[in-house]
Amino acid sequence: MKVASETVYIYAPLAHRLGLYAIKTELEDLCLKYTESEQYDEITDKIVATKEARDRFVNKFIRPIKKELKEQGFDFEIKGRTKSIYSIWNKMHTQNIPFEEVYDLFAVRIILNNDPENEKADCWKVYSIVTDFYQPNPDRLRDWISTPKGNGYESLHTTVMSSPGQWVEVQIRARRMNDIAEKGYAAHWKYKDDSGNGQSSGLELWISRVREMLEQSDSTAIEFVDDFRSNLFHEEVFVFTPQGELKTLPHGATALDFAFEIHTEVGARCLGAKVDQRLVPLNYILKNGDQVEVLTSNKQKPHDDWLRFVVTSKARSRIKDALNEERKAAAGEGKEIVKRKLRQMKLKLNNETIEQLRAYFDERTVLDFYYKVGKGVIDATEIKRFKAARSIIPKNPKDRIEDADSFEKQIAKVREKQNDMLLIGEDMDVIDYRLAKCCNPIPGDEVFGFVTVNEGIKIHRTGCPNSPALLSNYGYRVVKVKWSSQMENAFLTDLKIIGTDRVGLINDVTNIISGELKVNMRAMTIATDQGIFEGRITLYVQDTGHLEVMIKKLQKVKGVVKVTRIDTTK
Repeated sequence: MKVASETVYIYAPLAHRLGLYAIKTELEDLCLKYTESEQYDEITDKIVATKEARDRFVNKFIRPIKKELKEQGFDFEIKGRTKSIYSIWNKMHTQNIPFEEVYDLFAVRIILNNDPENEKADCWKVYSIVTDFYQPNPDRLRDWISTPKGNGYESLHTTVMSSPGQWVEVQIRARRMNDIAEKGYAAHWKYKDDSGNGQSSGLELWISRVREMLEQSDSTAIEFVDDFRSNLFHEEVFVFTPQGELKTLPHGATALDFAFEIHTEVGARCLGAKVDQRLVPLNYILKNGDQVEVLTSNKQKPHDDWLRFVVTSKARSRIKDALNEERKAAAGEGKEIVKRKLRQMKLKLNNETIEQLRAYFDERTVLDFYYKVGKGVIDATEIKRFKAARSIIPKNPKDRIEDADSFEKQIAKVREKQNDMLLIGEDMDVIDYRLAKCCNPIPGDEVFGFVTVNEGIKIHRTGCPNSPALLSNYGYRVVKVKWSSQMENAFLTDLKIIGTDRVGLINDVTNIISGELKVNMRAMTIATDQGIFEGRITLYVQDTGHLEVMIKKLQKVKGVVKVTRIDTTK
């Protein structure tokens, strides 16, 4: 689980960023094979079972295109390509749809062997030929030839409607573009040397940013991984400076990210921005084609809350640098105040005393403690109370987690007691655990335990949105977990229900839940819009088997189209 999480969290996105799509696909599929083995096998079997019908469909689809391309004298290769198992699973998972409803299971790729100077014009000619035979979806045209992705990817993508009424994605690219898409950075360098083009690509700019991050040695390993990962964005947004210069930023980037992209000082002094002559706040999320003018003031300086909405690692690291400088100055003042107070109380200033002070005021680090004293958040007179509290000895001093060593011992103790296996529902007096609210696990779910400093062990589902980050960054704090079969508790979960509205529908739904299955409901919200209803039901279940029975019964109610479990509570 830990290796699979590291792979999907860092290495697969890194392969994507470097343009190594074959490696990226293989890594993602391997992760799925071990984390969601049942679904992996199910999708694989369905892909194999539908191969013959799919091949027939592709051959029929490409026949008229092939004929026309030959008549117009193009030298080309055309082939069908099935989506990766991981991307099919991801679409099923994010859109809550079965395999049969994933409409773009495969793509048709047209690769042109032509001269570099004619690449763009030829790709658009081929697009024109394809759309002569099939109607395109105007919302699904992606032109990565005029504006290549940050990793050097160039291609023209369109989605067209085929004669049996099925959407098909068509990718049009030159041989050079295809080599770069399949071989990544190595192919990019090969073609750059051949062409003698000295222009820096988006990928080179990204590598120079990573180099900058590596040179900043003041961040912790986990901070570096977070910053590095935020640079591995898949989707991009293209915006312009007032002078018309194109800037590529990750999807979800804000006006403040743009300001830091221009220059560190511009970002640090940013008050707001004008987008297409309209005044917008710092947290305005940029859209493709926005022309952005940054407004600055010499009185402005970075704030803590800026870190909540910036997404680029450059902006985050520069804001952190500025805040750290301010924190260090305030912490220096705080340290002097603490020294004076300890001298007055005739206490020694040593690591043990300072660590006890940090724990007494419940601060994460000693620097945080000094900073709050320096800023006046912790009043100097409050330090006097510490001396009285210091004489109180904890009941189990050995069990207190005060530093890294005692923390490791606590984890070892947990693992030793359970032979590296924590049975949830047993030994509750010995081991304190809680169910994570981010994913609401219930018996039957695949889960793991995560040792927290203040809240005991938290139980997460392996499919929790937070699990890759926890397993990758804090593997040493993970404990194996297994549900106890004797569990009779009720667990809170949420269902989403969609269908066509009719009189008595809610009554039928509640009769099944409360009457037939004797399940307690905590909340129900139903919204109807022009005959279509969407509802959310929060209820108590015993395990995943109990939940599956309920979903099947609800799906049989007249008018109900779909019932799905909501993965996270909002």
